[in-house]
Amino acid sequence: MKSSTSTAPVAARRTPDRDPDRDRVQVQAPDPARASATGVPRPRADAVRNRERILAAAREAFVESGSAIPFDEVARRAGIGNATLYRHFPDRPTLVHHVVLFTMGRVTASAEASLAEEPDAFAALCRFTHAAADERIGALCPMLADGFDGEHPELLAARVALEEAVVTLLAAGQEAGLVRTDIGVGDLMVALSQLSRPLPGTACPDTDRFAHRHLQLFLDGLRAPARSELPGSATTLDDLRQKTM
Repeated sequence: MKSSTSTAPVAARRTPDRDPDRDRVQVQAPDPARASATGVPRPRADAVRNRERILAAAREAFVESGSAIPFDEVARRAGIGNATLYRHFPDRPTLVHHVVLFTMGRVTASAEASLAEEPDAFAALCRFTHAAADERIGALCPMLADGFDGEHPELLAARVALEEAVVTLLAAGQEAGLVRTDIGVGDLMVALSQLSRPLPGTACPDTDRFAHRHLQLFLDGLRAPARSELPGSATTLDDLRQKTM
C-alpha cells in the first residue's frame, strides 16, 4: 500500500530566495513613503497638509467666533470639503482638543527655535513672546474652561513640553544677566495671555494692532538691571495651577 505522503521533489516547491553567502532569507525593504520605521503606514502628504489647514483655520475661527462655530465655516476657511473635515475630526470635542494640541505644539517649537537661533537669550525671549501671541494662545485660553478635558494624557504631555521649553528660555535670559530675576514663568505666561487676548466685541485683526506694541512694552520691563521693585513675589507655574484648579 502506497504512503499518502507527498513525493514531490524539494526543488519543485517554492522557497524564499536565499543569500548564498549567509544562507539568510532576503526580505524586501519597506517603501519609506508607505510605512514608518515602526511599520505603521505614514499619512499621505496631502492628508497632512489638509489636517494642518483645518487646524489653522479652526484656530482662527474659534478666536473670532468661539468654538461653537459651524463646521461648514471651518471647512470653508480651510478650503476643503465637509467630508474631508469630518474624516479628520468626526466631532467638535475632537476638533477642539486637537486645535489646542496644535497650538501648544507650535508655541513649544517656537520657544525651542528662538533659544537656538537668536543671538542672545533676551532676543530669544522677545521672538518667542511675539510668536506665541501670533498663535492666539491668549484667545484660546477660555476654551479650556468650557467642558474641555484638561487632564487628557495628550494635553498633559503637551503642557509639560511647553512648560519645560519656556522655563529653559526664561532661565537662559536670567542666567545671562539679561532678564530681571524677580519674575517667574507664571508672570510671563499670564502677561502673554492677557495682552494677546482680544477685547470683548473686537475682531482679531483689530487686536493685533495693539498686542505686539503692548507685549514689547512688557518685554522692555523685563530687561536687567531692573529699574523698579515689583510688589509681591514671582509667580510660578505651580501658582498658576493652584489658582486655576
